[in-house]
Amino acid sequence: MSQPPIKNHLIGQGATSIYQAFSTYRSRFKEITRYAPLLFKNRDWHGVRANAIRRLDLYKDAVDRIEIDIRRLLADQVQAKSIWALIKAAYSGMLIRNDDWELAETFFNSITRRIFATVGVDAEIEFVNTDFDIPPTPTTSKIYQTFKGRELTARLIRTILADYPLISPFQDIEHDAQQVAAKIEIHLRKMKISGKIDGIDMARSVFYRGMGAYLIGRIFSGSTLVPLAIALLNTADGIVVDGVLLSTDDVSILFGFTRSYFHVDVERPYDLTHFLKSILPHKRIAELYISTGFNKHGKTELYRELLEHMTVCYIDRFDLSPGQRGMVMIVFNLPNDDLVFKLIRDRFDTPKKTTRREIMAKYDLVYRHDRAGRLVDAQTFEYLKFDTSCFSPQLLAELKNDAGSTVRIGKDYVIIDHTYVERRVTPLDVFLMEADQSEAQKIVIEWGNAIKDLAVSNIFPGDILLKNFGVTRHGRVVFYDYDELCLLTSCHFKKLPPAYESENEMASEPWFYVDENDVFPEEFIKFLGLRAPLRDVFCEHHNDLFEVSFWQQAQQMIQAGKLPHIYPYARNCRLKRK
Repeated sequence: MSQPPIKNHLIGQGATSIYQAFSTYRSRFKEITRYAPLLFKNRDWHGVRANAIRRLDLYKDAVDRIEIDIRRLLADQVQAKSIWALIKAAYSGMLIRNDDWELAETFFNSITRRIFATVGVDAEIEFVNTDFDIPPTPTTSKIYQTFKGRELTARLIRTILADYPLISPFQDIEHDAQQVAAKIEIHLRKMKISGKIDGIDMARSVFYRGMGAYLIGRIFSGSTLVPLAIALLNTADGIVVDGVLLSTDDVSILFGFTRSYFHVDVERPYDLTHFLKSILPHKRIAELYISTGFNKHGKTELYRELLEHMTVCYIDRFDLSPGQRGMVMIVFNLPNDDLVFKLIRDRFDTPKKTTRREIMAKYDLVYRHDRAGRLVDAQTFEYLKFDTSCFSPQLLAELKNDAGSTVRIGKDYVIIDHTYVERRVTPLDVFLMEADQSEAQKIVIEWGNAIKDLAVSNIFPGDILLKNFGVTRHGRVVFYDYDELCLLTSCHFKKLPPAYESENEMASEPWFYVDENDVFPEEFIKFLGLRAPLRDVFCEHHNDLFEVSFWQQAQQMIQAGKLPHIYPYARNCRLKRK
């Protein structure tokens, strides 16, 4: 059957409509991002959170609107690939004047994948790889400014601090400059750099997130590069430098996958990302895009990595992840990669009573919530297609038996309709089995800290079992099992009613009525799953978690509108206050 003739005017109109929709989205994105300095100045922390959610919602709203428009424009030819191939070519030509061309390509892909529900990739109608090996526009100004100084002095640091157009004044810039310089000098001496430096490159934009603002740069001494992050807080008496981060690990945690996204005003995200890559060489480009708020393009970069992997499936195949089998999710990964894939099972083991829709809502909650350095960010992917050879036989069997509504398995292919992709961490129960006593004790204490950080950020894990938490390569405990997660303020924390008969205390079922949201902290100790020495360590440091008062006080603080500042850096990075 022959296709209807192409209406040439649709090509230009279609490409122009999508380009204008992207331009409108980017303008609104920048507008919201530019609120950050004012919110920081006013110490409007509730406004900061609301602003972050507004920005997260922008992309979907923009794609929803242009999908309606493009369906109306193309009408009965909306799924004609020949037209879309020409629209793509015309759209690509428009991007030669764009500083954010890579984001524009991702935006186009979002629309075509929405229209066609594309399985795998289709190079005819989407940008599988970028059309530009090098940026199509020249750099008009560097993303960073270089400060020269033969010796690192407080004067040089003061010059750097004063150069930023912060709306609020410093409380005591001289004092802060001296302390920052002293911190850096101690660090350089440890690295056998005797104070002689070639210069400091500082990103021109300020990075805003939560209650903090951050100045990001790099110190050069010969061939040695030292990352630099200066953490600012805005107190009632003015801005103060609160911390200095000088190791790759510390700066990596700052840009980590358990944090909300930065608000940073930048015209060329490509330049910013590659500047960050220079100080964080072990981080994926995808992660850097995601951490700076360009999460949709970060997904594109991740997807491209997955496509590249398909060429080496005979070396590294997907297999079930180590740890206890999940009752709700099938979790698998590549043995030599730091990502995990999570699929919702068709059926849930008893006593789970949740639904697929409820689980997806939990992941959406985490996406929109302040992750406080304790919740693993998850990127949602749809209609992934792999060769069957990319999967181990054991994993294929589990997918076939337990995920038939989500996974289609053919002779030569596996199609995954919906999955969450997260950074891999070591399950806490696995870590404790393998760790020595000293490491295990540190992590058990850190586990309690994680539960407390989640509580003050209005998150209750639901299940506090070891297997639901993980340990990052930096030794931080994080939470990643969201099927029982809920807002802390939705829980009813209660003391256990007294048992009138001794048999009641030993009964497998409660001897009293338990509402759906009732929580009894006294019972937590039963579920710790810790052997005696580690249980004692946990109780010594976190005995308050077994008391109703801790949880009720956290609820009262949240309901009163008090927001905690959970520092994204270690105590030893902080400066001494006057």
